[in-house]
Amino acid sequence: MPAVFEFPLRVTATDLDGLIRHVNNLVYLKWMQSAAVAHSAAQGWPAERYQELGAGWVVRSHQIDYLQAAFDGDEIIVRTWVASLNKVTSLRRFKIVRVSAEKETLLAVAATDWAFIHFATHQPKRIPPEVANAFEVVADE
Repeated sequence: MPAVFEFPLRVTATDLDGLIRHVNNLVYLKWMQSAAVAHSAAQGWPAERYQELGAGWVVRSHQIDYLQAAFDGDEIIVRTWVASLNKVTSLRRFKIVRVSAEKETLLAVAATDWAFIHFATHQPKRIPPEVANAFEVVADE
């Protein structure tokens, strides 16, 4: 499995805001979450496996720089990768691009800081080796 995961999607009318008719900024966040969850599942860690472990990821912060707008019908790829993996935290980066036959257009760059927690106590927990070893860290993409 490549270290940089690609999550394709297509913009629908429900993704648009009511004013300018471009993709609402909160939708980018939803795409990021979906891509992160899909990447984890592709690496052997779907939600059910985290439930069995009794621990998993929660978001500490998001940072998004919006560069271009996306519109109804656009084909999008959310590229994501793990940029760092520490004792209890991980930084995941994203590039969101519009793809067409002619070119790719960078729409947004983003990052999410995650913490690994014990579900019952909600306290930070050291990332188990079996989780850490499922992801290749890519310093910069």
